[in-house]
Parts: sequence; structure tokens; C-alpha cells
Amino acid sequence: MDFIKNEKALRENDPEIYNAILGEENREKKGIELIPSENYTYPEVFAANGSILTNKYSEGYPGRRYYGGQQFTDIIESIAIERAKKLFRAEHANVQPLSGSPMNQAVYFAFLKPGDTVLSMDLSHGGHLTHGHPVSHMGKIFNFVRYKTQPDNEGKIDAQELIRLAREYKPKIVLCGYTSYPRDLNYEDFKKAADEVGAITMCDASHYSGWIAGGAMNNPFDYGFDVMTTTTHKSLRGPRGGMILCKAQHAKKIDNAVFPGLQGGPHMHTIAGIAVALGKALEPEFQDYARQVLKNAKALAQALIDNGMKLVTNGTDNHMIVADTVASFHINGTEAEIVLDKVAITTNKQIIPDDPNPPMKPSGIRLGTPCATTRGMKEEHMQKIGKWMADALKNHQDENFLSQIKQEVEAFCEQFPVPGL
Repeated sequence: MDFIKNEKALRENDPEIYNAILGEENREKKGIELIPSENYTYPEVFAANGSILTNKYSEGYPGRRYYGGQQFTDIIESIAIERAKKLFRAEHANVQPLSGSPMNQAVYFAFLKPGDTVLSMDLSHGGHLTHGHPVSHMGKIFNFVRYKTQPDNEGKIDAQELIRLAREYKPKIVLCGYTSYPRDLNYEDFKKAADEVGAITMCDASHYSGWIAGGAMNNPFDYGFDVMTTTTHKSLRGPRGGMILCKAQHAKKIDNAVFPGLQGGPHMHTIAGIAVALGKALEPEFQDYARQVLKNAKALAQALIDNGMKLVTNGTDNHMIVADTVASFHINGTEAEIVLDKVAITTNKQIIPDDPNPPMKPSGIRLGTPCATTRGMKEEHMQKIGKWMADALKNHQDENFLSQIKQEVEAFCEQFPVPGL
């Protein structure tokens, strides 16, 4: 695998793309990445994901392919499957979904008919577009009923309300999991609601499956869940792909829904990268990492509170923080994202529960600690980052002040190399 030769070929034959990639590399080195759904992958994953496996078509499953020449692809996919099952204590795993959205779609098509009902989290309270928002195609095919959090009760989810909604709407799937919710979940409550009406239990753990794998957060399979989905980048630090884990009794439905139901040939270079990342997650060091991510998130949340930031749920149980920048500093989330970009701190604009503002100019920002922790930052560094963020937002019109913070941030980042660069 001659990476030096490949890089030289790219530099010489497509300098525009090559230079843009170098620009992104430099941006990641010099700034603090706080988008909670992003992370730095392992050098070993880069090697697998950029390998010769890109050339190979592998429609089907190990031992049941539609093309020849599969002796090595079968080994790789089988290893990925076994590692996923072991890591999450699952009876079956499908590692072929191309990303998070088709992963969730495959589960819906495995268990639902058009018009069937799913009970899921409201988007503004932390749910994902694929959990049935009307703008998504799934929201047009299936009937999604949404539960909300309790903003006045630190964002907790009302167990009795879940049961009431289940009894009223008779969902075929009770779905939990989130994209912007800074709490752990009580899976027993969702299981009780599903059992009331004989529904399938599904958890989309895309944003926090790494912390489940590392033993830092609860595992839905320990509470009898039927299905768990997860992307493989984010907290698992793998390539960009998806997995569906489930009870053995659902294996055939899930596999058929992925292929041939939804997609064709899997991306074998990605599956190789997934296998590598899952192997890393099985190492004892990953548990220490998962716990440190959560410690850092709590420290950053407290630093932001101490510096005048109002947080949705008033803290965090996971790696994620949602801040109400309008209530804190009279600046909307889009403006806050731009200001923080100016000081080399990357976050993303975010709606808050029942946000009165539109999605492109929401009331808050979303941030998290996976990337910072991967680079080796600890709780004491979160204090510094929290103060930089608050100072920048409080003084967002002072360009000289922002320039000074940027210099401090870039000097700080020199102490913490980005893995793989």
C-alpha cells in the first residue's frame, strides 16, 4: 500500500483537490473541533478506508455473494460482524448500511408498512430528521407521533406520557435516541411503553454508541431492546458508515431490508475501516477514553455556566451540550457559530426545544467533547475553552478581541496533535 506514491499522484494530477485537502488538514490542526457528531479517526482506519478494497464489488453477504473473488472480503466483513456483536452484546449485526439515514430506513422497511405509526422524539427536543420529520421521505411514508422532553425539568422524558401516547396511537415501533439531547436515556421506560402495545423497541445510538461500547453509558440490549442502529464515525472513531444490531429473531428481516431491499453492493473499504475501529473499541484503553469524554463534557458545561451561558437541560449526561445563545448573550445560533469560527472554535447552530426561531437562525448552538478528548485534552483545558467561548460571544463585535482569542486558541492547539496527521 504505497500511500506516498498515491499522494504524489494526487498532488501532481489534481492540485486543486490536493490543496483543498491540505487546507482542511491545517484547519483541523489549528482549531478546536467541538461539533459533537465529529471525531478524529485512527491512522489504521485511514489505511483500510483508502485501500485496494475500493475496487471490489461484493453484493450479498459473506458466503452468499453474487460475484466471485470474495475470499478476502468475506474474512473482513465476518470480522466486522463478530466484533460488533461482541462490543454491543448483540445477537446479530449488519455492517453494510452506507450511512445513518439508510440504516434507519432499512429498519423501518423491515418492520413497517406504509402508513404504520412510529413513536419518536420531536426534532426540536433532540430527535433526528430520519425519526420522522415531515421534510424527510420517511415522514411522508410512515406516520410519526412525537414525544417531547420537559425543558423545565432538566430535559427529562415523562415515562407516563410515553405510555399514554403508545396506548393512544398504537405504534409499531417505539424509537428512542437523539441527535441533540444532553442526557442518557431510561430504556426501561421505552420498553414498558412498547410492551403496552406489542411494539418493536428501536434505539438510534448514532451519536453515543462509543460511550455504550466503552461502558460509560447504558446499553439498550441490557433492557431487552429489539434493535439498535449506529453510525460508525462519531463516537466510534471509524469511517463514515452505519450498522444495525438486533436480536437473532430479526436477523433475516434486517438483512433483507438492507440488501436487496434498499441498497446494492456494500463499500468494502469502509467495512474494513469499521472492523478496525471496532477492534480498537474492544481494547481496554477505549473505556478510559469514553469516560474521559464524559468527564470533559461535564467540565465544559460547568465552565460555560460559570461564564454566563444558559444550557438546555442545565448540564449533560453524555458528550453533548446545547446552549441557548439568545437567552445568554442575545445572539442567535447562526451568528454564534460564525463568531466562534473566527476564533478557531468550531460548533454548529442548533434549534432548542420548541424554538421560536427558524432552523437556519435558531436560538442555540450544539457542542461536544469527543474531538478535544481524542487530542488529549482534559478537564482543566475545558475551563479555558469555556471561557474563550463565552468571552468571544460577549464581545462578538470587537474584531481585535476576537483576533487575540484566535491567536491564543491556535497556540494552545499546538500542544495537542490531531491523530493521523
